[in-house]
Amino acid sequence: MSIPAGARLGPYQILAAIGAGGMGEVYRARDTRLDRDVAIKVLPEHLARTPGAASRFEREFKAVAALSQPNILAIFDVGADQGISFAVTELLEGETLHKRLEEGAIPWRQAAKVGVAVAEGLAAAHAKGIIHRDLKPHNIFLTSDGRVKILDFGLARVKPSASPQDQTSIPTETDAGIVMGTAGYMSPEQVRGDRADAPSDIFSFGCVLYEMLAGRRAFRRETAAQTMAAILDAEPPALADGDAQIPGDLQRVVAHCLEKHPRQRFQSAQDLAFALKAVLAPAAALPVPANPLRRILMVTAPAVVVAAAALYWLNRPLDTIDSLAILPFANVSADPAKEYLSDGITENLINDLSQLPKLRVTARSLVFRYKGPQVDPQKAGRDLHVRGVVTGRVTERDGALNIQAELMNVTDGAQLWGGQYSQRFSEILAMQREIARAISAKLGKSPTVDGQKRLANRSTESTEAYQLYLKGRYYWNRRTEETLKRAVEYFQQAIDKDPGYALAYAGLADCYAVYNSYQVELPRESGPKAKAAAIKALAIDNSLAQAHSSLGMVHMSYEWDWAGAEREFQRAIDLDPNYATAHHWYAICLASTGRSEQALASLERARELDPLSLIINADTGLVLHFARRDDEAIDQIRKALEMDPNFAAGHRPLGMAYEQKMMYTEAIAEFQKALDVSRGNPFALGSLGHAQAVAGQRVQARRELSDVLELSKRRYVSPFDIAVIYTGLDDKGRALEWLEKALDDRSLEMIFLKVDPRFDRLHAEPRFASLLRRVGLTP
Repeated sequence: MSIPAGARLGPYQILAAIGAGGMGEVYRARDTRLDRDVAIKVLPEHLARTPGAASRFEREFKAVAALSQPNILAIFDVGADQGISFAVTELLEGETLHKRLEEGAIPWRQAAKVGVAVAEGLAAAHAKGIIHRDLKPHNIFLTSDGRVKILDFGLARVKPSASPQDQTSIPTETDAGIVMGTAGYMSPEQVRGDRADAPSDIFSFGCVLYEMLAGRRAFRRETAAQTMAAILDAEPPALADGDAQIPGDLQRVVAHCLEKHPRQRFQSAQDLAFALKAVLAPAAALPVPANPLRRILMVTAPAVVVAAAALYWLNRPLDTIDSLAILPFANVSADPAKEYLSDGITENLINDLSQLPKLRVTARSLVFRYKGPQVDPQKAGRDLHVRGVVTGRVTERDGALNIQAELMNVTDGAQLWGGQYSQRFSEILAMQREIARAISAKLGKSPTVDGQKRLANRSTESTEAYQLYLKGRYYWNRRTEETLKRAVEYFQQAIDKDPGYALAYAGLADCYAVYNSYQVELPRESGPKAKAAAIKALAIDNSLAQAHSSLGMVHMSYEWDWAGAEREFQRAIDLDPNYATAHHWYAICLASTGRSEQALASLERARELDPLSLIINADTGLVLHFARRDDEAIDQIRKALEMDPNFAAGHRPLGMAYEQKMMYTEAIAEFQKALDVSRGNPFALGSLGHAQAVAGQRVQARRELSDVLELSKRRYVSPFDIAVIYTGLDDKGRALEWLEKALDDRSLEMIFLKVDPRFDRLHAEPRFASLLRRVGLTP
């Protein structure tokens, strides 16, 4: 099908044919409405006959039109007229990269600049779920005014967040020449007929970049079949074999693009653009190495991504960056088990940069709600009310570690700084400190003497200890009986590697401090261990808020030293007002002693700092329940359970609130749910038996009591839970006997004895009054 000059398609008058190919004819045309020249691409006749092709053609171009990226051909319009589907684009003046390569190789610096533009265009497309799948020199245009444009998304696969049937591409038929031309740029997965995702475009980009530098195709063979076989099995000739002086860093970038396995390539086009910018960064813009290790980080690397500590500087003042959020670094390794590494690096950068004067750094509890691949850092920065955002990616493979980080101005989205650090895993501490120093330098700030001292006290020079600490924190944050035990193992191993590691002792204290809540072991065993670890951490660094908070938890839940607990919680909050756990545990202290309004105010602050914390939200409901505000408690805990319906520690207080409203069916269901999702932890057995008893199901309650007593022979079960069931059965004598045992065990739940409504009927008993005095809840 050919459209003659002078013909019209809608408001567009055809002026002349520009070119044609398997995916359609392209014409120069005149937009009669806006009085400008445009290009029109027409869906070829043989594809127009394919069912649904026209609608897919329109959908593809609409998807690309939404990109609005300067390195992607702009789409102005799509339409159909006289049975012809067409797309209207900007009209470019210049030549394709294919045409330019007929003259030979391109100087490496110019090739790298073209590569940056292409990579940034691909990054924008990939972010919208668009995979090009046909990247080659024919589809890259060099304009007369020096711009670079990606053309022809006709083979693209669009991945909208809609139904699977929308994940389509335009089916194509191409002649032998086109197949031959495209075959040299296919990824191995395309050759095999597998799904092509973002790393496939990156392989194709690597082929293009290689050709720009070498002046020849990376996998050129006599036939298409031989070319595709080479893509699967062969390596291209080394770029260093040519006459051109191509930097080793750039050669490594190309090699990384051309890895056979998708997971071994750059995992995002943004990473690729970043690496190319690093290669182009002039030596004068790089900081002078202060020591041999820094030179190693900047100049030598074990053939991973880029050899240097890659910095891309823009000349812009940073005196307005007075607040910063370090968003969770992305784990782009193939192994999800490496999540602890990316989380830990993020957390430690927060700790390091928090020591900078006149810089507000958002707390971990707030930034970790932005963990995930689809986060818009500029929007996150606005949500967090900061002026700067740091993002990063971590890859660990075969003992080599690659960390990339970027600093963004939230106001305009501009990149202010970027660095890429590649070294052996054993250099992780040095790499992390280098990142913190680079960001500090760019912000024009440095830590105070006291801040440097605090960091030195908390840190370790042992890479092994540091890695074990990161794993411990990762599992502690997951808060189940099993993960708490694993966390203890990792923290203890970290201490064995470095007995002077304050943070590891604080982590160990945190674990033992909450053991009581999850009935992991006898409180008389975990309590002293928590106290000893907290005191050791404070002996190393008395300014560690986490350790003061843990010591406060021990004073409250184990020693029932209420004045000591308040002192430690307040000290923790003074040291780190953004530490949500300190506000949370302090609220429990206030609630247990009957100061519910102060407790709720402290919990409100904790939720402001960590709005997605399940335990803080659930315990807010628990405190409302203790304050006899059960309707509010139910609403609050339901909101917490909307975030995670399988959060066991939310179902128990919800059941307690239902029970006080005599909604016994609902209460029993919640206690049962808590047991079902807690993987055998007995913490809700007492509540279930009590609810059955007060609901008139005394046979079931006694059966529950028998089961609890039998279970207590095999593992630790808090005597408090057994006392709760006897209270429901109105057996005051045995209830008080078991409360005495709970007192001897130092059970955590004893701190709620004064405010738990299930014990209201015991308040007149002299033995109960004695219990309250011995727990320190009454004079």
